[in-house]
Amino acid sequence: MKNRTRALALAGSAALVATLVGAAPAPAAPAAPKVASVHGGGTVSYPYVPKEHDIRFTVDAEQVPWSRPFQGEGGDQGMPVDARGTVTVYHAMPDQNFTAVAEARVDCLVTGGKTAVVTAVVTSSNVGWEGKRIGISVQDGERGAPDRVGFSWGIANVDVKPDGTAEAPRVGTCMAPAPFTEVVKGGFKVTPAPLAPRPAKP
Repeated sequence: MKNRTRALALAGSAALVATLVGAAPAPAAPAAPKVASVHGGGTVSYPYVPKEHDIRFTVDAEQVPWSRPFQGEGGDQGMPVDARGTVTVYHAMPDQNFTAVAEARVDCLVTGGKTAVVTAVVTSSNVGWEGKRIGISVQDGERGAPDRVGFSWGIANVDVKPDGTAEAPRVGTCMAPAPFTEVVKGGFKVTPAPLAPRPAKP
């Protein structure tokens, strides 16, 4: 009788363990890798135009690593900073009765902390910028600091030749100056992420 009672207790314990194991939730699937992005829009303060001017930027960009292959050494898989999205530049000039507007397709995005650099190729504009790559830097202000924006024209990206003449050279992917202007209205959210590892070749 004693042995039978012990056997029943062991069987009951085994059944309980089996029930608990069966009821345990399945392991969670690995989280998707974090993707860098910049979203938002804002009006900036730029000291080299009349104060009545209204300069705004909107950025909607997200990294899509290794999605833009190109010809050349190491380009068959693209780059870890490949990106998609749009950038819009708006500059209203009441003193000239004109508003400049350009829309551009994002091709590169890289982040470092709460600072990001985005480049985009202009698809439409009313100032003849079609086909031109522009660079925008964005700093997501922390601890009460304002957001900031920089752009690849105006005070940067000038190539002075030996004869003293100057021209604006082409902007490369993910190239822009530091965010030198302050956002006075609106704001941006920068989501940083580490660079994606190189995918295995088939």
